Amino acid sequence: MSNSSLRTQQGIASVLRGEARGWRSRLFFAGPAIIASVAYMDPGNYATNIQAGARYGYALLWVVLLANLIAMLFQALSARLGIVTGKNLAEMSRDNLPRPLVWVMWAVSEVAAMATDLAEFLGGAIGLSLLFNLPLIVGMAITAIVTYGILIFESRGFRPMELIIGALVGVIGLCYLAEVLIAPVDWAAAGVGLMTPALPDSFALTIAVGIIGATVMPHAIYLHSGLMQSRAQPRDDQDRRKLLRFSNIEVVLALAVAGLVNMAMVMMAASAFHQGHSDVAEIETAYHTLTPLLGAAAAGIFLTSLIASGISSSVVGTMAGQMIMQGFLHIRVPIWLRRLVTMIPAFAVVALGVNATQALVISQVILSIALPVPMLALLYFSGRREVMGSFAIGPLLSILAIVASCAVLGLNFVLLAETFGLPIPFLD
Repeated sequence: MSNSSLRTQQGIASVLRGEARGWRSRLFFAGPAIIASVAYMDPGNYATNIQAGARYGYALLWVVLLANLIAMLFQALSARLGIVTGKNLAEMSRDNLPRPLVWVMWAVSEVAAMATDLAEFLGGAIGLSLLFNLPLIVGMAITAIVTYGILIFESRGFRPMELIIGALVGVIGLCYLAEVLIAPVDWAAAGVGLMTPALPDSFALTIAVGIIGATVMPHAIYLHSGLMQSRAQPRDDQDRRKLLRFSNIEVVLALAVAGLVNMAMVMMAASAFHQGHSDVAEIETAYHTLTPLLGAAAAGIFLTSLIASGISSSVVGTMAGQMIMQGFLHIRVPIWLRRLVTMIPAFAVVALGVNATQALVISQVILSIALPVPMLALLYFSGRREVMGSFAIGPLLSILAIVASCAVLGLNFVLLAETFGLPIPFLD
């Protein structure tokens, strides 16, 4: 384990013992939610946010806010499970659920991990191919090499990985700060769109479904519970309460940043494309349209953020896949093999000549099918006193979680129905 990881563990222990105080000591607790937040800024979000801003301006910003609040709730519950039980969600499922159900959950989760990696791999590869004028397959090869290089640091403990992912999140955030400064954002209209729930037409509901329905990512739910395991060893319930308090603060702050990035994507698209280019719906089109509208700098910044998003989310997706396999099967495979298995579908899609944007859509459909597995398992364990003891969620939090689950799963059903051409009366 690296010196930085050991120092972080010692720092957390000193805070729990009451020996260290002040804002600097709180930084020891930062990391898990930052890594999980990458799932909410992955390339799959780019196309949806661009389409929302291009077609409806600032009108759907409130949907992004709602989606972010739901994400905060489920990531906080995932971290809570890891802190209280000392196990991740996959391990809890293996130890407490019927064996046939565990096998089904593992199979579905593995497919979801591959679908997640498909979207993330393609996003990074698209960014590299557009920025450096490379064939898409070359962009994917570069993405594979870079992500594997970053994953090597995982063997040195949790802190180096947290710092690397945190730096990439910082790059994404700075890129979109620059974008909203370059783009002529109508801040008054953005404020109205953020605080006034409205759906201009039936297709706006379709986009809202895309934003909210894919908000809670299956791998992020599994991963966050596991990231809490190696950072601290609480001695008693008092330590667990302190860890929960710090964890909840980190979840709110990290996902608030992710939410602001998503809002910035919508605002950039609204200011650049809504008047005169409202049909922009694909990442490649957005890049080529940005250059004449806002200049080469804005287009380059956009691709830089996409590359950082693709690389960071691909790393995090591989970490989640490793945790899922180890948790469900009690098997740990070499990281290079895990990386190889999850990226094969992405290379196969590109080699077969499948449209990259269409592949992103297909990956989101697969994630929608897989989402109920970790979400319902998390709700089941979070409310059981025999598992969580005094930390089992109360009636109010249970109701909020159930309502949020019904909303997300219902919207995922709508997304799937639309994808397969099934009639949906209220969307007609």
